[in-house]
Amino acid sequence: MKDLRQGIQKSLGPGILLAGACIGGSHLMSSTTAGAKFGFSLIGLILLTNLIKYPFLLVGTRFTAVSGLSLLEGFKARSKLYLPLYLTVSLITGTFTIAAVSFVSGLLLTNIPLLSLSPPIDLSIGVLIISGLILLIGQYKALDRISKFLVILLTILTGFALISLLISGSIDSVVINLYDSNPSPWRLENLSFLIPLMGWMPGPVELCVWPSLWMFSKENDTKHKASIEEAEFDFNLGYLITVITAIFFVSLGALTMYGSGETMMSGSGVSFAQNLIRLYTEAIGGWAKWIIVPASFAAMFSTTLTCLDAYPRSISAIQGLLQAKDRGITSSSKEKKRLKLWIVLHVLASIFSLLIAKTGGITIKDFVFGAMSGSFLTAPLFAWMAMDTINSSLISKKYRYGRLMKGLCWFGLIFLSGFSLLFIANSFFGFGIIK
Repeated sequence: MKDLRQGIQKSLGPGILLAGACIGGSHLMSSTTAGAKFGFSLIGLILLTNLIKYPFLLVGTRFTAVSGLSLLEGFKARSKLYLPLYLTVSLITGTFTIAAVSFVSGLLLTNIPLLSLSPPIDLSIGVLIISGLILLIGQYKALDRISKFLVILLTILTGFALISLLISGSIDSVVINLYDSNPSPWRLENLSFLIPLMGWMPGPVELCVWPSLWMFSKENDTKHKASIEEAEFDFNLGYLITVITAIFFVSLGALTMYGSGETMMSGSGVSFAQNLIRLYTEAIGGWAKWIIVPASFAAMFSTTLTCLDAYPRSISAIQGLLQAKDRGITSSSKEKKRLKLWIVLHVLASIFSLLIAKTGGITIKDFVFGAMSGSFLTAPLFAWMAMDTINSSLISKKYRYGRLMKGLCWFGLIFLSGFSLLFIANSFFGFGIIK
């Protein structure tokens, strides 16, 4: 028991980093807006989406713990198409996602008096540069320690805010909104909100690769190779945190903003960030600003930091595997230099994207919800790749998914594919639109 406890302590990291990556746009923005628009009606869908994605996101952790290979190596062994497909999507979505989450981070900083007059884009660029420097100088060790601190901070602060709100007398509205939502979320015209909500809830399915790669860096950092029990404990702890904080943000949105959902994402990004904090403080009290602002920024900064590490790390690993140079697990100085190069390129590309968004007048809703929708539409592809790899001959039968997990995978694949087709039919062909 003592050895297991010590092993878990040494292995904690990749799963917490995954939580840091997830608790951002999906929680602060879409979960809060879900509560503001529909009360507690969407909690069931949020829990279902977390359940459906669980077996796919777990794949990287289990596969690496059992095989000693990265999930990307597994993809390469399973099909010649898997790595190029993953690389293509990562190159397209990586910059857009990093820019989107840094954009929200910059917007939240406008709630700080000393920074309130600064242009949000400038603050977002500052967040990107600081994040890049942390990763270039501190590398995985800095990422691991800072992300743990931020995840713990935002979980405690949002939980405290919710408890304070309930104590203040909002418990009656909880009972009402659990049974009644007007308008109803279960209409085709709400697909444009539900799809982004599910796209990043708790995160895109392609994130299954990230813990796999982080496990090698964690092993190099601690000199401890995690067992499957230790690795899955770390993953499950991180996943549980993402589910709990999602419920926190839905509840905060429902209790402080119910009825204001239609205006939550309208207007400029600055108005969204300021209205978000204003509605919280009006419901809880002015003192709550000093809880909500740090919690919200911690959520978005942790997402920015982890995404800025993970997308370049994945792309760098794929480059090494496709060129047959190395395994892409940053065990050599050449791999580390290549990773740093990709981090710099992503910082520059994301800054360029932010400047284009500024000149093009792109709203925060277009920026972030566009990235969320794209993640949902590619989810069936990555779900199939993950399911195919974990149930392959690359690992022993003992560690492949059993009937329950296989059944959940197939249900999830059908669910994700069905909603993707419905969204495409509704968006591009007008299916279900009343003339």
